[in-house]
Amino acid sequence: MNEIQLKYGCNPNQKPARIFMVDGANLPVDVLNGKPGYINFLDALNSWQLVKELKENTGMVAAASFKHVSPAGAALGFPLDRVLRKMYHVDPKAKLSPLACAYARARGADRMSSFGDWIALSDICDVSTAKIIKNEVTDGVIAPGYNPEALEILKSKKNGNYNVVRIESDYMPVSLEHKQVYGITFEQGRNSLKIDNSMLENIVTENKTLTDAQKRDLIVALITLKYTQSNSVCYVQDGQVIGVGAGQQSRIHCTRLAGQKADNWQLRHMPKVLNLPFRDDVAKPNRDNAIDVYLGDTPEDVIGNDVWAETFTKQPKPLSKAQKQKWLSKVTGVCLGSDAFFPFGDNIERARRSGVTAIVEPGGSIRDHQVIDTCNKYGIVMAFCGLRLFHH
Repeated sequence: MNEIQLKYGCNPNQKPARIFMVDGANLPVDVLNGKPGYINFLDALNSWQLVKELKENTGMVAAASFKHVSPAGAALGFPLDRVLRKMYHVDPKAKLSPLACAYARARGADRMSSFGDWIALSDICDVSTAKIIKNEVTDGVIAPGYNPEALEILKSKKNGNYNVVRIESDYMPVSLEHKQVYGITFEQGRNSLKIDNSMLENIVTENKTLTDAQKRDLIVALITLKYTQSNSVCYVQDGQVIGVGAGQQSRIHCTRLAGQKADNWQLRHMPKVLNLPFRDDVAKPNRDNAIDVYLGDTPEDVIGNDVWAETFTKQPKPLSKAQKQKWLSKVTGVCLGSDAFFPFGDNIERARRSGVTAIVEPGGSIRDHQVIDTCNKYGIVMAFCGLRLFHH
């Protein structure tokens, strides 16, 4: 099959719509269930590239959670501890494969943004992973294959209409890319840039020490940024993305947006948050929303005298600004990547407040010295990779 007809394009008024191979070759994807749409396929093909590169670079299984052609989260398949299982609504006794752990982590980075996500898996979907997916609100999944039992589990979602796509793992696209805007055709070479540890060799700060874990997390950040709508900044810890700021016009707004998401991920570790007294009949998406509001500037919207009983068995006490700051002040070991240079040191100041200790960015600003000096002030190690990673 060299084309798939779609219901419509980005919006219902945009018809006709299809994906196809210009040269008449067969498409490298098969739809095993459901009817994926235009945006579904944009998410699927971008997210697949991300997890494929993560697997190739690290040798570990990987997963991504995509929304509107940017990752809400991406992760390697490290095991989940007790706290992460509770944060991510995973059964504490469930046996999880590395792939299931990777998706739980990718989904768990920003569960608000991941609601209704598209999933990418680097490896054949197993039963353990399918069971995690079954219990989440998601639009579809792409993987190089599916265990028969796992496929049946996925087919049961959405009354049998859940989107399941298989992609040929060895597919190699042509070197030139084309797209049309306003009837005008754009052409460029495909971004086949290989991201590896050589990009971390030009360390420009007084601190010259990068641990193996930091190198891994900085590579995860760069690969994630390669498939994130620009401008973008990415925070990573322990092999998983914990905050992405995508599609912002200002670099500092990227850093703040992603930093706030990273901070919320850290605050969700707090015992007071983990033990919020939810009613049994409150669904996971509603719990995620309540936690997000509880950690925000207007917690009274969910714990106020007139509303708390809708969500909780007893009225929670608010988290004070001082309590949140105290918890966040102990956070360290976070890595940060940026898809283009930081023009001012204020980005470093903001990143430091989220526990960042290692940074990779292209360099090349006329104020590089200011950015380096700010890193030196806090003992942060920073590498200039020398390569921009814009994605549009």
